[in-house]
Amino acid sequence: MTRGNLASRTGCHLETIRYYEQTGLMPNPPRSPSGHRRYSEAHERRLRFILRGRELGFTIDDLRKLLGLVDQRRISCGDVRAAALAHLADVRRKIADLRRMERTLADTAARCRGGDVPDCPIIDTLSRPA
Repeated sequence: MTRGNLASRTGCHLETIRYYEQTGLMPNPPRSPSGHRRYSEAHERRLRFILRGRELGFTIDDLRKLLGLVDQRRISCGDVRAAALAHLADVRRKIADLRRMERTLADTAARCRGGDVPDCPIIDTLSRPA
């Protein structure tokens, strides 16, 4: 299939596929005798893996490590589990940070009455050291 077909089948932009090839996440496909790139089902599976990993918040480096295990046929479910659990811990830290930000913003906004008064609790909160 062509890069355009691959993009259509996966919902991925052409430039993103190029980027993943340039960064080494996607292998360069073989070329037809006329020089056109020919992507296989294996390319599509790999791209879907990358896209789903990105949706779940894995970094490019995280995905490179996971794909390295797959490529070298040294895949260990324990290694993958450890990577997933480390990422899960990071996601949970981010969620806790977002909840703290939500509480702070909600409390600050609740103290603000709006209008044309010179004192603004939101400005005061943003001006204070963390």
